[in-house]
Amino acid sequence: MPDLTSTQIAGRIEDLYAAPLADLETHAQGLPPGMLSALLGMHDDLALAERSIAVHRDRLAQLVHPERQIGGHEVSHVLDCARRLAEAVAVRDVQSRAVSAVLQSLGRAPSPQPSPDPVPAVPAVPAPPVPAASAARSR
Repeated sequence: MPDLTSTQIAGRIEDLYAAPLADLETHAQGLPPGMLSALLGMHDDLALAERSIAVHRDRLAQLVHPERQIGGHEVSHVLDCARRLAEAVAVRDVQSRAVSAVLQSLGRAPSPQPSPDPVPAVPAVPAPPVPAASAARSR
């Protein structure tokens, strides 16, 4: 299963719940914890990991720029930045696989169908009374 980006995950959540992500986040705040809040939390963690990757990748590119001298002091910064970048990539991959698996297991519930025989709004008129059979013999 390919790793999905937070944008792709957001789209799949929106498709599943048929609402924009911002509306779902607002809606989930008023609900007890459930599947929607779990999916939104996983999406937030994935987005945070992607932002962290971008920050550490850019910082590492600055640290190892060809015109920059790397001394003993800078080496520790390069190694630390590379370690943080690797951690962020690992978190992103785990979050992506987990939320993808959960989303794959879910499907949109069919919308409720109206009952074929709706209850009439007006009560039915009672049938006219049937005359009682007389116990006496008729001639």
